[in-house]
Amino acid sequence: MHMGSSIDGRIVPSQWPQEMTAALTAIYERLHQQMNGDAWLVGRVTIAEFAKGDPRPAEAVEALPRTSCKAPGASEGPYAVAVDQGAKLQMNIDAINGDPIVMILPKTAPDNHLAELRRDGISYIFAGRQEIDLALALEHLRADFGIERLLLEGGGSINGSFLSAGLIDEISLLILPVADGGRNMPMTFDRAPAPAKPLSLVSVEQLEGDIVHLRYRAR
Repeated sequence: MHMGSSIDGRIVPSQWPQEMTAALTAIYERLHQQMNGDAWLVGRVTIAEFAKGDPRPAEAVEALPRTSCKAPGASEGPYAVAVDQGAKLQMNIDAINGDPIVMILPKTAPDNHLAELRRDGISYIFAGRQEIDLALALEHLRADFGIERLLLEGGGSINGSFLSAGLIDEISLLILPVADGGRNMPMTFDRAPAPAKPLSLVSVEQLEGDIVHLRYRAR
């Protein structure tokens, strides 16, 4: 997992000083590139920020199989992977900053939505019938797209789901020297109450702008 936050774990920068947010973004992207992942994965809310234009629904002319679909433009990564439990995201683009999009869907996804993804050149896989099975999703990403190193990059809900499933092996966390304190704001991990996950500290590094880079490994 690779994330940035305030010292109190908030991850939405709307109230942070602009120049500090810009510094955090620059460092975050630099480390993202250095990690050399085969793909990066985000949740529905985060991926929706990249959508372009107005929705353009499609209509399926036939029943489509519930098997993985690799778009013609997705021959190699890195990939931009998103979990879409509701199978409703309309992106209107097939890549983000050159990274081909791969959607993780439940098998209950309607044919019309699959037809839209195919039309837009977006790849997809299925992981679970009604609820997304994250472990199964990782297996399909590895088998169908060759994804071995996956960077989990938020938001808090999808991070919390991966944490609960025991699927996070390393954490890279950039701490910006700001105290947010906003009530009911998204945090690094948002999930239902559950036993805490112990970690082992790998390294601590102070970077420019008093930003601290913490690295942990799951025990």
